[in-house]
Amino acid sequence: MIELTDVSKWYGSFQVLDGCSTRVGKGDVMVICGPSGSGKSTLIKTVNGLEPFQRGEIIVDGTSVGAPGTDLALLRARIGMVFQNFELFPHLSVRANLALAQVKVLKRSRDEANERGLRYLDRVGLLAQQDKYPHQLSGGQQQRVAIARALAMDPVAMLFDEPTSALDPEMIGEVLDVMVGLAQDGMTMMVVTHEMGFARRVASRVLFMDAGRILDDCAKEEFFGSPRSGRAGEFLARILR
Repeated sequence: MIELTDVSKWYGSFQVLDGCSTRVGKGDVMVICGPSGSGKSTLIKTVNGLEPFQRGEIIVDGTSVGAPGTDLALLRARIGMVFQNFELFPHLSVRANLALAQVKVLKRSRDEANERGLRYLDRVGLLAQQDKYPHQLSGGQQQRVAIARALAMDPVAMLFDEPTSALDPEMIGEVLDVMVGLAQDGMTMMVVTHEMGFARRVASRVLFMDAGRILDDCAKEEFFGSPRSGRAGEFLARILR
């Protein structure tokens, strides 16, 4: 479903990604972890073209992300993205937030967009909040709305960039529960997170990064049992402690 080959990126003279290669099969859940500044968020944003890259190749469901003729707007419509800070439109109701991209990008009718949006809002347990505005919701509720909005676009894969990092501890569980449900339903996912409990429960693979390089890329059982790199072992011991 997603294949990265020798992906490298620079900000000026600073190299933020260094020869990153990995593959995510259909239905796989890949958790990406590592210390702050290791390139995790940059890597995941290259997958749908939010961050350009200078070398290498990324293929998503047969489409080359970096090819000159690629329609990035259409590509992003097929790859759901959930950010740290929700990115909901504050002047729109929850229902309107869910419908907008469907109407503008997928050219669905307003009625069809509302119907699909409410279906996924119900899936994340927030149907009763459809007429509220983002500021009237908790952080956990806003993130669940963001997930529902991405799902309403019928994505072939979902990208999560530290989706719980801006939440109070008591709200993290409600978002992770939704993500666990998606994983169990077979959604292809790449998840940047420090939530190792989530990784243990649903990840099929764990990718560990440091200084822009992929140091470990292995099944979760191997990562938690005996990580390949000493740096990953140090990170894991510290974060679990």
